[in-house]
Amino acid sequence: MQPLDALGRPLKALRLSVTDRCNFRCTYCMPREVFGPDYAFLPREALLSFEEITRLVRIFTGLGVSKLRLTGGEPLLRRELPALVRMLAALPGIEDLALTTNGVLLPELAPALRAAGLKRLTVSLDTLRPDRFQALSDTDLPLARVLAGLEAARSAGFGPLKLNCVLQRGVNDDEILDLAAFAREGGHTLRFIEFMDVGTTNGWRLESVVPADEVHRILHARWPLVPLHTAQGAVARGWQYADGKGEVGLIASVTAPFCRSCDRARLSADGHLYTCLFAEGSLDLKGFLRSGHGDTDLASLLAFHWKRRADRYSELRRSATPGLPRVEMSRIGG
Repeated sequence: MQPLDALGRPLKALRLSVTDRCNFRCTYCMPREVFGPDYAFLPREALLSFEEITRLVRIFTGLGVSKLRLTGGEPLLRRELPALVRMLAALPGIEDLALTTNGVLLPELAPALRAAGLKRLTVSLDTLRPDRFQALSDTDLPLARVLAGLEAARSAGFGPLKLNCVLQRGVNDDEILDLAAFAREGGHTLRFIEFMDVGTTNGWRLESVVPADEVHRILHARWPLVPLHTAQGAVARGWQYADGKGEVGLIASVTAPFCRSCDRARLSADGHLYTCLFAEGSLDLKGFLRSGHGDTDLASLLAFHWKRRADRYSELRRSATPGLPRVEMSRIGG
């Protein structure tokens, strides 16, 4: 039976980090002053194996999970990732298998991921300006590699792609129309995301948030928008361009929190379960897994842990959360 948490929310979606490593150092996720050359990433033996991941996902599906998204760090850095995708795609109960990536390695991996059974791709794209891209991602890898990744994904049969853009006031909010035009012409679905205070290292300030309502006004003035039905548990409010040239999504997790409909759990690459993007603590599933517990015991443990869940960080953000320790986004993939 599907467990409900303390606020009556079911467990339907799992975000699964396969690595904590990344080839970018984006300032809002893995700033170089923290994640520099001396930063200790997880050793290989600390990562869940493909077999352990598949076993845990099978248990999650027994509790009602039908949507699975692979994340990182940068998930395409995990060796032999298409083999894991193939194992997960074969599991009964998984209706939606997706992956979020920065896109740099898609030219090499998109065909294999598609052949292995990956259904959907989301690519992060915060700017279309090469110099700004270098500054935001803090990497020597060029924007052209990401754009080539989009084309490789399209050629491999993925589409329409979702593009995620984290907007920051005074950083890239002057590109709203440029990014929307790029997505419209390319047949992609762009999602603008409000800058969030995930973790403790990204220098978040409320003044840096570009509200989704403001983005809507800018887009609607250029291309009239028609609201789409928002599915239960969806984080983005969808809009269709009235001229028929695609859709755009707005994720207002700061100005219009959607905690009460959140049905997601998050599993880190080393097997820690987090019940909120802004979680302070976690459940060490790997420890139980490697100490010999059977599937029935693990399912009972997961259900018990979910039933105790009462997370609603974004609803409390202004009054009760300043200064609280939080897991870094690079561990659980946003």
